[in-house]
Amino acid sequence: LQLVESGGGLVQSGGSLRLSCAASGRTSDYYAIGWFRQAPGKEREGVSCISSMSSRRGSTNYADSVKGRFTISRDAAKNTVFLQMNSLKPEDTAVYYCAAIIRPYPGCTVVADSAYQYWGQGTQVTVSS
Repeated sequence: LQLVESGGGLVQSGGSLRLSCAASGRTSDYYAIGWFRQAPGKEREGVSCISSMSSRRGSTNYADSVKGRFTISRDAAKNTVFLQMNSLKPEDTAVYYCAAIIRPYPGCTVVADSAYQYWGQGTQVTVSS
């Protein structure tokens, strides 16, 4: 399973970006996709996730810091997960990574990044004040 992020860039505070995470390879194997971010000098933190398990298909979670501003969605036909980011703030500046859970998992998590087995290379998001 390969994950490729795109859509990052430079945006002014209050602006919007949409990140994409395209999955290829054994795309039928993943149970959830999550978005994480890491700012310089800070630990990686979870942003949002979406489950693809049949019993929890489409269930989502968000970090408190992005609730109401970010929306995660999935295009199953294109094996792509999107992260729509609105009302961006300078503190959202980070490298954003998508990751996949390939073992049975109840829903998805933005807390336990150790639950994710595959990671993309990341895309830079910079929000200027």
